[in-house]
Amino acid sequence: MNSPSVRRVAIVGANRIPFARSQTAYAKQSNQDMLTATLRGLVEKCRLQDELLGEVVGGAVMKHARDWNLIRECVLSSGLSPYTPAYDIQQACGTGLEATILVANKIALGQIDAGIACGTDTTSDAPIAVNPGLQRALMEINGARTRGAKFKGLLKALKPKHLIPEVPANREPRTKLSMGEHAEITAKRFGITREAQDRIALESHQKLAKAYDEGFFADLVMPYQGLSRDNNLRADTSMEKMAKLSPAFAKDGTITAANSSPLTDGASAVLLASEDWAREHGLEILAYFRAGEVAAVDFIDEHEGLLMAPAYAVPRMLAKQGLTLQDFDYYEIHEAFASVVLCTLAAWESPEFCRERLGLDAPLGAIDRARLNVKGSSIAVGHPFAATGCRIVGSLAKIIHDAGHGRGLISICAAGGQGVTAIIEK
Repeated sequence: MNSPSVRRVAIVGANRIPFARSQTAYAKQSNQDMLTATLRGLVEKCRLQDELLGEVVGGAVMKHARDWNLIRECVLSSGLSPYTPAYDIQQACGTGLEATILVANKIALGQIDAGIACGTDTTSDAPIAVNPGLQRALMEINGARTRGAKFKGLLKALKPKHLIPEVPANREPRTKLSMGEHAEITAKRFGITREAQDRIALESHQKLAKAYDEGFFADLVMPYQGLSRDNNLRADTSMEKMAKLSPAFAKDGTITAANSSPLTDGASAVLLASEDWAREHGLEILAYFRAGEVAAVDFIDEHEGLLMAPAYAVPRMLAKQGLTLQDFDYYEIHEAFASVVLCTLAAWESPEFCRERLGLDAPLGAIDRARLNVKGSSIAVGHPFAATGCRIVGSLAKIIHDAGHGRGLISICAAGGQGVTAIIEK
């Protein structure tokens, strides 16, 4: 490796645009539009014009074929030096946090001095593909060498059934079930009630509204396309209003639109650096990235819940760091669904789950719920898949910085039975 010792990794900047419900304020914005604006905002805020960084890493889940080099294209219009390398990754909802881990690791090892992790997603500009039959026929036409072969391919292409497009499906390829349907199964297994889920959702909106009113997001969220706040925020919601909604994924289910994160558009980015680089560039250290851990579970046939991988990743990370679940001042558990937050906490409190699934002698135990998602989370903010990780890292770093010190745990579930987790502190 390039360095004989591991360096501390500082989080020195963060920026995002307000998140917007699908088909609203950003209906005509692309991933490239949103992420470029977000990176420009970070460059301006941290005085990085023409700065050569070690790398920029990020991605999008909902992505057109034309966006094969998305992050690099955004960097070229961001104000950074055009010599700054960039590359795309994708790990579903864990993309932004995984990008943060990748950048942090290179800084820690001395391979780079500074880099940006980022993510963007839009369901307003979802990639609708041509029918697979039409695609195959068009490829045959393209590869044909004679007029006869091209005409034969054209006849194949003109079949009426080929006019039916292929629309992205919100379901797991292996099980054909949506994420919400999987979450319903897990919620029933853990006995999670509708009222408990609605309470998590209500608190998410209340905490986010309070954070905006207190100016917490003034230097984290930049105005964009007429928005200055996340437009999914419902400051006036109530338990009574949410109770009127019907279950979204099963007739007798407990998950509703109110206690789930909505389809959302948005982008976010965080700047990480070595302590020396931060000092040389006059940037204040918000927090330090201490550790990251990923896990995956076998969710086929419900051997484990689709969104339960963080329940496995966190205890591994705690063991490596010599920490307990109670050694944290803040807990950021991504609210894909309120039920996921509650199932994860229930798993850590369960002697049976911790013994049989995690191989532990005792449960991890309960957390202080007053320290959970203290500025609101994805149910209120929204959830542009790849952008959520850096949104959480940026907010948590600021929370810790404003407090003067502290330690925070991040837990993000992801499609495919995966989970990405991290610890940041100061």
